[in-house]
Amino acid sequence: MKLEEARQRIEAAIEQYGQHAANAIELVINEVRSDQGAEAVNGLIDEFDLELQYNIAPLDSDFSNS
Repeated sequence: MKLEEARQRIEAAIEQYGQHAANAIELVINEVRSDQGAEAVNGLIDEFDLELQYNIAPLDSDFSNS
């Protein structure tokens, strides 16, 4: 997913669901991570202040031990 499409989908989820948009946003975040990596995800999290608004934390890296 391209970042511009991700931005539009996040904005649409926020408009449609308000404070209950976290699940829809998480789907977008997961797709962006898969396509573009953690750095792109973290940029979106910062841009939309998702950590404060929806408790969506920035990613440490593209690799996980879980």
